[in-house]
Amino acid sequence: MVCLGNICRSPLAAGILRKKIAEAGKNVMVESAGFEPYHVGERPDRRAITVARKNGVDISGHHARLFSVDDFDNFDMIYVMDQRNYRDVTFVARDENDKNKIDYILNLIHKFKNQTVPDPYYGNESDFELTYQLLESACDKIVAKL
Repeated sequence: MVCLGNICRSPLAAGILRKKIAEAGKNVMVESAGFEPYHVGERPDRRAITVARKNGVDISGHHARLFSVDDFDNFDMIYVMDQRNYRDVTFVARDENDKNKIDYILNLIHKFKNQTVPDPYYGNESDFELTYQLLESACDKIVAKL
């Protein structure tokens, strides 16, 4: 899961997916990263932690990290939250195999629309709740594919 700073959308997506995978009895590695170093080492935004907790997901132990080219080797899929993330991750892809791993997470819900997960950072808790609900729907599709 990749977003800009790795403190809102991508840790929410990773936390949701981890919970759903555990409930399904699957063994899948899930990580999240950002593409900008604004928050490296920081915990998620307190509003993201609050909304996740209200929905039974604990992301409080997450620490923001940067996306690495090694992530192409370590993961089968790389889901991005918006157009900028897509552009950034695609730019560092080494070859077509890497590029084929990248997709917008909301394409799981709305195929080929390349829709953006709204960034709730400058919003309020209701914006975080909307983001959570969108990511939960997408994560349901990922678990169904597994």
